[in-house]
Amino acid sequence: MSTVLFASVVRVGDGLPLSESTDYEQDKELQETKKSLKSLSKKLGQFPDRCTLKTGPYNVNFASARGVGYMMVCTANYPNVLAFCFLEELQKEFIVTYDSKRINSAVRPFSFIEFDTFIQKTKQRFNSPRSLSTKINLADMQTEIKLRPPYQLSPEDLRSINGLSVHMPNKYKVPKQMLEPVTLPGVVSCVLTVLCGGLNLLRGVHAIESILQVRVELR
Repeated sequence: MSTVLFASVVRVGDGLPLSESTDYEQDKELQETKKSLKSLSKKLGQFPDRCTLKTGPYNVNFASARGVGYMMVCTANYPNVLAFCFLEELQKEFIVTYDSKRINSAVRPFSFIEFDTFIQKTKQRFNSPRSLSTKINLADMQTEIKLRPPYQLSPEDLRSINGLSVHMPNKYKVPKQMLEPVTLPGVVSCVLTVLCGGLNLLRGVHAIESILQVRVELR
């Protein structure tokens, strides 16, 4: 069954949790996915305003606007259009309920925990598709997602957020040079080169001796 499982509202600047849905789910994989969500919440400002992260059987979706991030965990088969409509509903209500001054001055986590009531009601609505058809405009969101699809985060993005190395540099390897075997013409060429060098040396010695003899005779 495709469902919304968890949702939270955070401040983009520092990841301070402002409100979240009450969660009694003890599934281990879901708890791990929520940890990923919390890691992401501290770095929302580094990503586009609409993103998706696939984590096995669950997806993490989030949207940010006016310094506030709206995040949710849903089953992997939950439609993307519904997921971002859900986040848009949270965004509209939160902006109407709380002004930016109050949001920016919040110090304690979950300063707006009462917003959980709206999150729970919205979860119930979006987990019952029959109740949605007349209350939200899916066509508009579908068009928007086609024109501006959410950025797909990768596990590497998450690892880099957690401070782990993503790519290990490869050690430089000196290329091996293969020596070609010397052929018979090559051997002959080497011998001739050596002989020519020897002859030139002898000619040089004889030339020096001739010059010295001439100088002796002139004396």
